[in-house]
Amino acid sequence: MNDDLAGVLVVSVEQAVAAPYVSGRLADAGARVLKIERPEGDFARGYDSFVHGESAYFVWLNRGKESVRLDLKNAEDRERLAGLIGKADIFIQNLAPGVISRLGFDPDELRARYPRLITCSISGYGDDGPLAHLKAYDLLMQAETGLSSVTGNEHGPARVGVSVCDIAAGMTALSSIMQALYARERTGHGRHISLSLFHALSDWMNVPYLQYVYGGLTPPRNGLSHPTIAPYGVYECSDGRAILFSIQNEREWVNLCAKALEQPELATDERFSSNNRRVANRPALEAIIQEIFARHDRDEMAARLEAAQIAYGRLSDMEDLKNHAQNRTVTVDTPTGPVTMLAPGFLIDNALPEFGKVPALGEDTERVLAEFGLAEPASAKG
Repeated sequence: MNDDLAGVLVVSVEQAVAAPYVSGRLADAGARVLKIERPEGDFARGYDSFVHGESAYFVWLNRGKESVRLDLKNAEDRERLAGLIGKADIFIQNLAPGVISRLGFDPDELRARYPRLITCSISGYGDDGPLAHLKAYDLLMQAETGLSSVTGNEHGPARVGVSVCDIAAGMTALSSIMQALYARERTGHGRHISLSLFHALSDWMNVPYLQYVYGGLTPPRNGLSHPTIAPYGVYECSDGRAILFSIQNEREWVNLCAKALEQPELATDERFSSNNRRVANRPALEAIIQEIFARHDRDEMAARLEAAQIAYGRLSDMEDLKNHAQNRTVTVDTPTGPVTMLAPGFLIDNALPEFGKVPALGEDTERVLAEFGLAEPASAKG
């Protein structure tokens, strides 16, 4: 399971989240990933120190890689990087706009020199357009793409609580690289892949975009309530914990009233006898449902909803997630000891793959450069 990409060499000049995400998933699939780090290291190493001294971001994104420490301001180290790229199948980079070309590694020039090479550049806004020169980070792109305008509640916009833009870019890069690898098997030629945080996330915004452009709808911020379906939202229970549930059709509405709410007469109340009427009378409906939920704890209401065959989800905090019955976890070695983390979202033939260790900064520099016949750089000794 872990050798699907065995023999594929990836060289990645990377930092932060988006590029490490894609190279990390390639490493999970068996590719050999040489992570090129500046002398002080990928700055994501310093995002936090919560995982017994390691950064949570770095531990999540960098398992199974080899860390090679190079100072690309130094001409000799640039020559060493050129030597590694010359042996690579895939070259990934997400430096600031224009930097990789100024360092002498323009993707078009690399592709001309190495026709089988697949190059992937991840930027903030893409290669052209009036904003192409700007740096970009995840939260900035959540705002810029309009995601923040549809996230939050009536009190204002909110950040999606994880780095969704970086992850979208990493996922887009991964699918594009895998497509390029498949195409290379047939044609013998690599290709250049250019993608940006802005375009990766704006693709995810197509539903509200199309609703606005073609329907004139400006999607409201609804917090944890659905704008056009009722009831579909969050309700607090007697223990202070909350649960969400969703009604998708009239049969479910009848079941909810009879079995979960124990008020079958609600199903035929004229105010609530269709979804349109329930939406129009949402405040009255919400008050009735909330009053019933407030009499029972969350586990009891979950059991009632399940018995009524109503889809529901607990509003989980991190303690709930830590103890969730559906969790799958993997254990990964790090420089400071083993770490157990949530597993990727797939099984292969009903089993989880195993994953490589997270590297210490520059720990593989000397060995990798010796293997490729390249002299050890001064940065590796300091």
